[in-house]
Amino acid sequence: MRVFKFGGASVKDAAGVKNLASIVGKAEGRLVVVVSAMGKITNALEELIRLYVNKDDKKWEQLTAIKNYHTQIMEDLFDSSDPVFSEIDSMFFRIEDRLHRLPSLNFNFEYDQFIGYGELLSTKIVSAYLIKSGIKNKWIDIRFSLKTDDKWREANVDEELSAKLISQEFSFADEKIYLTQGFIGATNSDLTTSLGREGSDYTAAILGSILKAEKVEIWKDVPGILNADPQYFKNPVKIDEMSYREAVELTFFGAKVIHPKTIKPLYNNKIPLHVRSFIEPEVEGTIIGPEQDKEYSNPIPVFVMKSRQVLITLSQPDFSFMDEDSLAWSFEIFHELGMKINLIQLSALNLSISIDVPEHGIMELIEKLSDQFEVKYNDGLSLITIRHYTAEAIKNEIGHRNVYVEQRTRRIARFLVKNDHK
Repeated sequence: MRVFKFGGASVKDAAGVKNLASIVGKAEGRLVVVVSAMGKITNALEELIRLYVNKDDKKWEQLTAIKNYHTQIMEDLFDSSDPVFSEIDSMFFRIEDRLHRLPSLNFNFEYDQFIGYGELLSTKIVSAYLIKSGIKNKWIDIRFSLKTDDKWREANVDEELSAKLISQEFSFADEKIYLTQGFIGATNSDLTTSLGREGSDYTAAILGSILKAEKVEIWKDVPGILNADPQYFKNPVKIDEMSYREAVELTFFGAKVIHPKTIKPLYNNKIPLHVRSFIEPEVEGTIIGPEQDKEYSNPIPVFVMKSRQVLITLSQPDFSFMDEDSLAWSFEIFHELGMKINLIQLSALNLSISIDVPEHGIMELIEKLSDQFEVKYNDGLSLITIRHYTAEAIKNEIGHRNVYVEQRTRRIARFLVKNDHK
């Protein structure tokens, strides 16, 4: 049994859905197919949520645009009499019903109650098209099997309960193919949760681990894992194989090819992860797995760009040292506000920290930190990580940039730079 995961780019239009059907139709054996929201619909739903929470009537215009997008894809795939139209209408009715209610004061809760509709809509359409194409499958609402806590927008999976429910639901007793959603789960009281942005990879890994898959295959619009994002770096090279450790390091530093939590469930059961191209399905792609778990399996430099960074520098107003108590207090503030720290630089008098630009702005954080520290900050920055760096790699990618912070270890060099891309 294998798990296939298809991202939003693979189902952004009718041609993409047809291509997915071709790939699934040629696959042998039992499959679980995990599908993300279509195209940029997650972004569109995030805008809808923002309008809803701000009580902006433009939310109806945004909802219409989202509905028209899905309707166009369905009209390109189905006859007007197909029952999928009424199923999708029913989902949009539920969205409309929620938009008529007053939002709660918890933005993250409201986010999760809307955002999963992207995956639900997408999988309904894809499942129906597979059936139309003669590919029998069973559509599963993953929220009844994948159970989480109520940490909205970044829920933690209840592994024991989810394993029990998933094993029951995905039994393969009467089915060869199951089709379900990535990215979402639900609490024990069936309130929808999300696993973090791009969390569909993580869903595929969880399903693969619980169901003891022989392989998990992630289908993307690239030929495999590249040593650099072509959006930021020139002449990227495909990496044919990679260790679990290497993959974890890269995702931690911000590489977006797979979700950061994807590797651990696969590592626990030594299940390979295969990153493949839905554009060129015949290309081998990149294998991440136990056979590749060697100390230096990939010596070529790998570049990761993490944009939208802000550098915050704290110092004591009385010229005293940044001691353990000061560090503990400042880290507690970051934790309280749910901000992930990407880089730390400590000196006798200063603590410098790089974080993602907060969704609701930087000022709340600055105000809290100012209770004890003098605070300076710089925005408009990016964090470049070079794993397996060389002097030449640093010269080529960093030499022309304005560097604010630099760190090096045996294998990793990191540079916080002003946004001045070539």
